Amino acid sequence: MSSLRNAIPRRAHKERAQPQARKKFGLLEKHKDYFVRAQAFHKKEETLRSLREKAAFKNPDEFYFKMVNTRMVDGVHRPESRARNYSHEELMLMKTQDIGYVLQKLQSEKKKIEKLSAALHALNNVPQNKHVYYADDRKTVASYRELEERKGRANQLEKLYSDMALQKELQKPGRKRKLREDEMVFPSTKPVYKWRAERKR
Repeated sequence: MSSLRNAIPRRAHKERAQPQARKKFGLLEKHKDYFVRAQAFHKKEETLRSLREKAAFKNPDEFYFKMVNTRMVDGVHRPESRARNYSHEELMLMKTQDIGYVLQKLQSEKKKIEKLSAALHALNNVPQNKHVYYADDRKTVASYRELEERKGRANQLEKLYSDMALQKELQKPGRKRKLREDEMVFPSTKPVYKWRAERKR
């Protein structure tokens, strides 16, 4: 019987349309539209309630640095850009700390390169008269790739360290000038500077 009941065509029930006299008010709101509108209303209501609760329990002595470092622009808090003027001594100290960090990373990278090179060298030079346990080829290839990457990283750190050391020396007091290409003993693409000899007491 259920199959016969399903075979009989049924009337398609349509949603009620907006009456002609009320067309000027737009679409007639259905229940699903009301549900979405009610959810949005209750969400805003809950947000306002939580903000009122926070304002009621706020500590009057509470302080954040953003209270003085930001200002209101068109109703939005924007941080103030205050460029601090550092003294020459402070700049030199910061450059020294940066150079020290780069040097530390360079030394660490060199130690890792030496350790990895020694391990791979021992793997390649195994005596033939002893029993050999062959390492997995994929691990060996990965080790060689890691060694090359570390060497490239060490070269980049060396260049960075030399550039930073040069910039630090250029900031020190004393007369100096950049050498021309014909004055260089060993021609270089990098700039070479010469300091004027000063008498030390």
